[in-house]
Amino acid sequence: MQRLLYLIIYPFLWGTSLLPLSILYIKSSVLYVIAYHIIGYRKKVVMQNLSLTFPSETEATKRKIAKQFYKHLCDLIFESIKSLTISEAAMRKRFQVENIDMLTPYYEKGQSIFLMAGHYANWEWSGILTTMFDYEGIAVYKPLDNPYFDRLVKRTRSRFGPTVVTNKAIVPMLFRKKKKGETTLSYILSDQTPKRDAYKHRDLFMGIDVPVFTGTEELAKKLDFPVFYLQVYKRKRGYYTSKLIPLTDKPKELPNYAITRKFLDALENQIRETPQYYLWSHKRWKHRA
Repeated sequence: MQRLLYLIIYPFLWGTSLLPLSILYIKSSVLYVIAYHIIGYRKKVVMQNLSLTFPSETEATKRKIAKQFYKHLCDLIFESIKSLTISEAAMRKRFQVENIDMLTPYYEKGQSIFLMAGHYANWEWSGILTTMFDYEGIAVYKPLDNPYFDRLVKRTRSRFGPTVVTNKAIVPMLFRKKKKGETTLSYILSDQTPKRDAYKHRDLFMGIDVPVFTGTEELAKKLDFPVFYLQVYKRKRGYYTSKLIPLTDKPKELPNYAITRKFLDALENQIRETPQYYLWSHKRWKHRA
């Protein structure tokens, strides 16, 4: 059944990805009407998340944010599909890094890097970063249940060079590469929701006490890798600008969970500034205290 589902859906995805983005954004606008106004896809989850994180805002303001979010989410869906066939030149034009030279001194000293990011703006296009740096890129992801779509996701995210590995495989891989003296840049979405019985620390995220993912910090301390936050902004439809924000050069010298706190602060600042670009349909606060 999983293979049959893949065989039915994949040709549609591939054919859609061949269309110009201008056409895909028309489809996105139609999908927005269906998802928000007709089906109400996860609208209850979105509104609950906005009420939890912006308790002082009016209902009208929260509905406005929700509508803007759904428009962005639909754009993101079609941008992700476009990732199947978009050229490197087109991607580099649409996803840029302002301070790209910041990592050069680290690379020259042979220092590997951790790049922490959140489900904000467009994380699916981050694979293009590998073409901009001298580092060997590694992207960490959580495997899908369907093995056929899982392979498709890995193939798509690795199109521009990064090695895509599971969250379980990244640990031994990085230790092996450090032992061999190989310099890597590991990109990790660090605002994941840990399982209820599989976390080590709780902290405030958008003012709410929740379990937080600490794996990136723990690895940074063990490997002594500098840590950056990838700050991504949506300039306009289909165009993103990112900036590297240093979190620490000396992870071993910081108290436990300080790096995680720095990451959460950086992500929160973006969310509060332009909340519509965060992934509000995810049940991020389901394990709140």
